[in-house]
Amino acid sequence: MLKPRVLFALLCSASVFAQTPSAHAGYKVLSHIKVGGEGGWDYLTVDSKARRLYVSHGTEVDVINLDTEAVEARIPNLKGVHGIALAPELNRGFISNGQEGTVTVFALDTSKEIESRIKVGQNPDAILYEPSTKRVFTFNGRSKDISVVDAKSGEVLGTIAVGGKPEFAVTDGKGLIWVNIEDKSEVVQLDAKDMKVLNRWPVAPGEEPSALAFDVAHHRLFSGSGNKTLVVMDAKTGKVVANAPIGDGVDAAAFDAGKKRVFTSQGDGTMTVIHQDSPDKYSVEDTVKTAPRARTMALDPKTHKVYLPTGEFEPAPAATADNPRPRPHMKPGSFEILVLGE
Repeated sequence: MLKPRVLFALLCSASVFAQTPSAHAGYKVLSHIKVGGEGGWDYLTVDSKARRLYVSHGTEVDVINLDTEAVEARIPNLKGVHGIALAPELNRGFISNGQEGTVTVFALDTSKEIESRIKVGQNPDAILYEPSTKRVFTFNGRSKDISVVDAKSGEVLGTIAVGGKPEFAVTDGKGLIWVNIEDKSEVVQLDAKDMKVLNRWPVAPGEEPSALAFDVAHHRLFSGSGNKTLVVMDAKTGKVVANAPIGDGVDAAAFDAGKKRVFTSQGDGTMTVIHQDSPDKYSVEDTVKTAPRARTMALDPKTHKVYLPTGEFEPAPAATADNPRPRPHMKPGSFEILVLGE
């Protein structure tokens, strides 16, 4: 039996999350952007000012006009593309090639590859541009480290060991970076200038965090975890201030400062919408049906629309001794972007 003081503490902790939806946010699928082509997908990146959406897609990045919802360009010949980072003041974009262990550099105005590929760590996944240092950071899953690249010269400046598998990362734009370490169930805080780890914080009650979003104004991190939990953390102290239930198979999160909403996208075909009642209190507003495997996302802060990639899949083939967990194949030409809004 719990002691009265322990029970009281648990009840107080639970009060930061409303157990029942306070209101329906009203998000629904507004349109489908038909992209077609072959291959899977990973991260998406919105350039709200330039009105472009960059979508990782097999061996290419698809560049989509946010206003017309038309594919404007394709950046081809990539090797296991994962993420896209943008440096608008340099007219440069950076793409992580997981299979090749490189970064592709392209011009934002032409969507053309412009330099030799930069060799980084093993299996670069997420990628981030930090504007105060003008550096690009690749988060390398297999080598369990972070490569630091000068965005102007392309020179690799150093490597930061993190002792685990880094996933999504965010920055305050002032020299601090936070990244989920999935297999350690923690968030690591980094100094972008000195290229070193500052702090390591557990995400309990979350486990195996992958998705990460950031409320810059209130210094709150939103870490989507594999045990169907969103953890809210104070980015200055590492203190967990709230948590909320989300769907299964989360892989991305976004924070809409204008609407005070946190979004998480899950592979179970749902998007969770959580309202920020205050920096330390959150209410689940809605669970929106999306599509199976629509687990990554990007938010346009101008229109408050959310973009999720998906496709249609054939039934999974029968399991064999050599392939006990066969994956279903995507139907050719079915790749698309779901556009969600109110």
